[in-house]
Amino acid sequence: MKVEVCAASLEDCIKAERAGADRIELNQALHLGGLTPSLGSLIAAKKHTTIPIITMVRPRAGGFHYSDYDKETMYTDAELMIDHGASGLVFGFLNEDLTVDKATTKRFVDLCHRNRVEAIFHRAFDRSADPHQAVRDLIDCGIDRILTNGQAASADQGISLLADLQKHYSDQIAFCVGAGVTAANVVEIIEKTGISDVHSTFKGWFTDPTTASTTVSYRYSEEGDYDGVSVGKLEQFIEKLQDYR
Repeated sequence: MKVEVCAASLEDCIKAERAGADRIELNQALHLGGLTPSLGSLIAAKKHTTIPIITMVRPRAGGFHYSDYDKETMYTDAELMIDHGASGLVFGFLNEDLTVDKATTKRFVDLCHRNRVEAIFHRAFDRSADPHQAVRDLIDCGIDRILTNGQAASADQGISLLADLQKHYSDQIAFCVGAGVTAANVVEIIEKTGISDVHSTFKGWFTDPTTASTTVSYRYSEEGDYDGVSVGKLEQFIEKLQDYR
């Protein structure tokens, strides 16, 4: 049983480890679905934490069909993240027809495995046209783990597909359930799917008095000025899993 925290800052990483997380997925811009973090944030997180840190490699918002310029940037970022201690890389590549871009995926997997770090395919998988074929393609590419919520609006609505994928492919590839996993539904999800890796942002909202005035605002949500890991939500989540860890 592993709890993976989707973090976007050094502070998030420190909170995650102190609250009992097993692994960190380091990003930035979580409101865009998560983008490649700064190298500085990885270096600082490695200095202040000891649990494994995997890093997102995603250059922009939107989908997962990338230009050659994007791919060059991503590969350079990937090399730098590995060089500075990432335990794995999280990425996803699709063709325009929503099939897995196997050639690019394999190139990134090979980079990971040459350097003895994990290769994780992110929720681009949830946009694939045929999830079973996508899993088979990712197995062929050598992917270690897939992050997915079962191609649903939230993980508890994707239980049927998640259970089916776990049943058919768990001896060849690992799955991690993410997107919509909460303290309220995590036990049901792991019991009904058989998947023991779970992923969440544990989002809390925080204030910064310099964010907005009556004429100028940098606020992007009415819930708060910026978001980050809520220690309370994470601790409550982990408490729910005491019997499974």
